[in-house]
Amino acid sequence: MSESILHEEYEVVQDDYANAGKVSSRIKDILKQVGIDPKVLRNIAVACYEAEINLVIHAYGGKIFLDLMDDGTVKLVFADRGPGIEDLEKAMTPGFSTADEEARSLGFGAGMGLPNIKRVSDTFDIETSPEGTVLSLSFKGA
Repeated sequence: MSESILHEEYEVVQDDYANAGKVSSRIKDILKQVGIDPKVLRNIAVACYEAEINLVIHAYGGKIFLDLMDDGTVKLVFADRGPGIEDLEKAMTPGFSTADEEARSLGFGAGMGLPNIKRVSDTFDIETSPEGTVLSLSFKGA
């Protein structure tokens, strides 16, 4: 069983468009410094950014957890405080979006977030309820 050799936690604030993407940039910088393969790093950056933006747009705030395992696997968990995804099957459909007008006016909400995250991740697990959504991803980084 692999163990975490690096653990980071970050808070993401609802509707904080000014800082949207900053956690993803920080995570990318950390993983670049520890030598994650550039191709894997690109996939992590895409998934992390999309999931962080989803926390800003759709959730009541949440946290991002980063773990680098001793076998080189990168694990990311995005946990929010609601309202949950009403129709997960629709949310996984490319182009489907529930983003509000503010998010769309800022260039977000194209409905590609979850499909893109799933496409670039080695593992993808999502659990949702009205209390919140937990998205767990992993990437083989060594």
